[in-house]
Amino acid sequence: MKFTLPIKLLAPACLLALAGCSVLASSDRHAVTIYAPQVRVNADPSWPQVNWQLVIAKPSAARLVDSPRINVRPTPGELEVYRGATWAQPATDMLEDTLLRGFEDSGRIAAVARVSTGIRSDYKLATDLRRFESDYRGGEVPAATIELNAKLIHSIDQRVVATRTFVVVEPATSSDIASVANAFETALDKAATDLVGWTLVSGQQDASAQPARGSGGR
Repeated sequence: MKFTLPIKLLAPACLLALAGCSVLASSDRHAVTIYAPQVRVNADPSWPQVNWQLVIAKPSAARLVDSPRINVRPTPGELEVYRGATWAQPATDMLEDTLLRGFEDSGRIAAVARVSTGIRSDYKLATDLRRFESDYRGGEVPAATIELNAKLIHSIDQRVVATRTFVVVEPATSSDIASVANAFETALDKAATDLVGWTLVSGQQDASAQPARGSGGR
């Protein structure tokens, strides 16, 4: 793997170790720390067991949101990025991967896949990632802030079964970028858990209310 800038890899829990990259001294002014939140969604016992199939659409986002750069909002009307730090993936890729693993690991759904796989599905989950940023909110310590809108859509007739906006604000323990990255890991975990649970409940309510349509995708 080749980089145009030297890469410095540290070892907090949320950091991705990339094979083949150089490990350089922290004094290198061009060093870039790459953070990769590791999220594992734990199934809630109250979530239903469902027999329908789901596809996850690629999340949409504004260009500034869908970026590997780590956004920070020092004041309400100003958006900057942290110098010397980046995500391993753009924000929408992180969200999509986290949701896919969350549904798979839950063991509560017959099948789940990305839209690009082309499998037949009963429902489609579409998300719009509106905010993925560190926000100071007028204080001295920022909070990892994630805002997204989700729509659960019936695949055959394109009905919007349910829609909801999720907002998670997770304060960092300090203004240090490593603390901010850890806060993002927690926030992404909470957002994904809420979204997975909401999708299963909403889809099952619709499938139960309209049994003739509940298996319509197969």
